[in-house]
Amino acid sequence: MIDEKELAGLSYPEAPKMITDSVPGPKTQAYLQDSFENESMARGGGRFPLVFAEGKGATIKDPDGNIYIDITAGVAVNSVGRCHPRVVEAMKAQMDNLMHASDISNVRRTELAKKIADVMPGGLKNNCITYFTQGGSGAVETAIKFIRSITGRTQMAAYHGAYHGVWCGGNSLTTGDQYRRGYGPFIPGVIHLPYPYCYRCPFGMEYPSCDLQCAKYVDYVLNTPYTGADDVGAVFVEAEQGEGGYVAPPPEYFKIVKQACEKHGALYVSDEVQSGAGRTGKMWCIEHTGVEPDMITWGKGMGGDIPMAGLTIRKDLAEKIEDNSQPNTFAGNAALAVACMTNIEILTENDRALINRASELGEEIKSHLLKGAQDTRIIGDVRGRGLMIGIEMVKDKATREPLGKEDMEKLIIGVLGRGMVMVPCGRFGNVFRFMPPLVLTREHAMKAADIFLETAKMI
Repeated sequence: MIDEKELAGLSYPEAPKMITDSVPGPKTQAYLQDSFENESMARGGGRFPLVFAEGKGATIKDPDGNIYIDITAGVAVNSVGRCHPRVVEAMKAQMDNLMHASDISNVRRTELAKKIADVMPGGLKNNCITYFTQGGSGAVETAIKFIRSITGRTQMAAYHGAYHGVWCGGNSLTTGDQYRRGYGPFIPGVIHLPYPYCYRCPFGMEYPSCDLQCAKYVDYVLNTPYTGADDVGAVFVEAEQGEGGYVAPPPEYFKIVKQACEKHGALYVSDEVQSGAGRTGKMWCIEHTGVEPDMITWGKGMGGDIPMAGLTIRKDLAEKIEDNSQPNTFAGNAALAVACMTNIEILTENDRALINRASELGEEIKSHLLKGAQDTRIIGDVRGRGLMIGIEMVKDKATREPLGKEDMEKLIIGVLGRGMVMVPCGRFGNVFRFMPPLVLTREHAMKAADIFLETAKMI
């Protein structure tokens, strides 16, 4: 059992607490202006009307002293909360001894690799090799390179709505217009498949009467002559799609896809950068499906407050990778490795109590949001697993026409002014993500849900 009082001590208990009459306040606005003048706005949250001054658990303080409930977790990063005392203490202790060690082995890096192996799912558990990177984009880029070497194939398959990073290879797999427009050409040989987005089924069908035609279509593309998929080395799959709209397909979908991969001779790569580290009520989202991936890309919540990510590969596949073929100077930094290990310990201790709580609390939040949605005209769908919940906003519940940009911006500012931080995603930019730190208290969770529902009723 998780002690709610103990969790409450990790955050600012008074959240939400608003000091200024409006947001952003004057001090925050001044920092924003400096940022606009000195930093590239190509970054993801460039013009978001908030500046972080302090962070504690599942709460944030801005330069004006406003305290917000954090429903973003730094985009699914701070699984154990911001500045968790155990993580901070572990890093401080390590920093007195060693931080950077080049790309050569260090004690903490090796300990982390063993710990990663121990928390992997299925056939990867203690049967894998890990390559460390600083972020998810690096993990995906490395996966593409390794897959080509392992399989001798050049084609890759991903999905409509996919987000696998924004570097050259990963950006070729990613489908978001804002990441691709004007940045081509991309790597050749990438095939995109329709994702099982039941609320907006690309085949115009309904689950379960659809008989999972979307999964059968993947098998058709991979294993039918003259489809152009003659050389696919791997299929990259998000077990719950992140930037594409927090879409959680039926679990049995993935088994059909895995079988299609095996028939074709393609590897199955589970991208867990956003959905891993306990967010969905399992250590890895793929565990909900019964599928054993050949590779997992991970990051975000595994590192928490620090940049730590990686690619974990089944051992027999890793043996085919040539030594010294993928240098990465800052990978496996000792202080960062200690932080990652401490995050894993917090997530998995007491029979994974914090992860199990994410599943329970997520169901409570979804139930509360679904009930409240009945009194709004713009909440079309509430979905997801654990604390990876998507709330799709529409102009009309019957037609499911996506809510427009102007109204979405009103909602963002509306919840911010009430002391809560949320960010959108989705193909139409109309899905709010309920992705808080796993240490969010029930009290703060219900306050946040109520703030969202109250704001939604005003549109």
